[in-house]
Amino acid sequence: MPDSTRSPASTPGWHGWLIWSVGVAAYVLAIANRTSLGAVGVDAAERFHADAATLSLFAVVQLAVYGGMQIPVGVFLDRYGARPIITLGMVLMAAGQLTMAISPSIGIAIVARVLLGAGDAMVFPAVLRLVATWFPAQRGPLMVQLTGVIGQSGQLVALIPVAALLHATTWTITFGSIAGLGILFAILVFAVIRNHPPEVQADVTINTDTGVVRVVTSAIDTGVGIRAAWAHPGTRLAFWSHFATPFAGTAFVLLWGMPFLTAGEGLSPAEAATLISVYVAFGMFLGPVLGELSRRNPNRRSVALVLPTVAVQLIAWVAVIVYPGPAPLWLLYLLAIALATGGPASMIAFDHARTHNPAHRLSTATGLTNAGGFIAALTAVFLIGLALDLQGAGTPDTYSLSAFRLAFLTQVPLWLLGVTFILIERKRTRIRMGLDRERTRRSRST
Repeated sequence: MPDSTRSPASTPGWHGWLIWSVGVAAYVLAIANRTSLGAVGVDAAERFHADAATLSLFAVVQLAVYGGMQIPVGVFLDRYGARPIITLGMVLMAAGQLTMAISPSIGIAIVARVLLGAGDAMVFPAVLRLVATWFPAQRGPLMVQLTGVIGQSGQLVALIPVAALLHATTWTITFGSIAGLGILFAILVFAVIRNHPPEVQADVTINTDTGVVRVVTSAIDTGVGIRAAWAHPGTRLAFWSHFATPFAGTAFVLLWGMPFLTAGEGLSPAEAATLISVYVAFGMFLGPVLGELSRRNPNRRSVALVLPTVAVQLIAWVAVIVYPGPAPLWLLYLLAIALATGGPASMIAFDHARTHNPAHRLSTATGLTNAGGFIAALTAVFLIGLALDLQGAGTPDTYSLSAFRLAFLTQVPLWLLGVTFILIERKRTRIRMGLDRERTRRSRST
């Protein structure tokens, strides 16, 4: 096979690893940007004199923009590749944090979250694109999990250094510093990352069984690509898998975890930070494990990996909610560990998207999948804030454990909705793959 058509993804070499490393570092910064407000949620409420609904609006707007951008980002990735998309994402996040740094009002702060959500939306799908174009398909599940695992360390960056810097300096200095870091990363990304290996003329993926190389960049109508991706039950299974698994952890870390642990459960800020650090660390540990299990059990990912993580999260939350009085520290750690399973399990959704879609709509399907988790997360964040306000516990002065308990129960319908559609789309996907037989009307009546 000539060099011009052979995909080097089968042997990425140091160049591929360098490009992926820079992409993952950009993703770490994106996660730090995404969760920066959650680490200083009480400070933000006091700065903007915001009640719970208004505070949740910051996160809802950010997540809504993130989710809404996933399909356009996927389409642009299919056309232009990862390098310009990640670079633009870094610039937008920097602009958002700079706006937040100098924001005098809630209205301007919401604009800042719009910019932040738009920039954040571009990074993770683009890094997955680098995995697809620089690494062999067999490594896909593990590389996706590693990307997610390392990226989640950005939560620790937001949790510890950002909060410490804010309390040591000022709001403007803290968020202005994050903005400056974003510009530096934009320059680094543009200088180092390349869309595809130099010996090929375009982004490609390779079928490792047949050796067939296909160009990834789309030349088909955008609307056709989106409809075709969604029409496959495997994409819908990916969407609902990503919908059901990570939203509880996202809502916890993005906004409501610290207020719940400190104002609700009575922990000190240091104890709460340690507990959330355990959440992050366990998620990082579990990621490669689930990635390898996903690779070994491609036809049982939903029942063996995805659905059990949903059950574990639901059981842990119910245990904390029904516990009489403040939950003991060991139970809160179990909650953190249970929530940590959601992030790695959500990465399995991208294995579904990659498995069931051809190369030319890879990023479009990835965008549809990624939107699922953030639609669920923004809904959860909003419902929790609304439930607190309806109970008259919408400000730091009125937060209470009983109000938080009822507020977190609003997550249960989202889990039930996600599980229902996972079961439906899993069945349809298995029928499409020929693993199950389609039930006819006659068989239903017998």
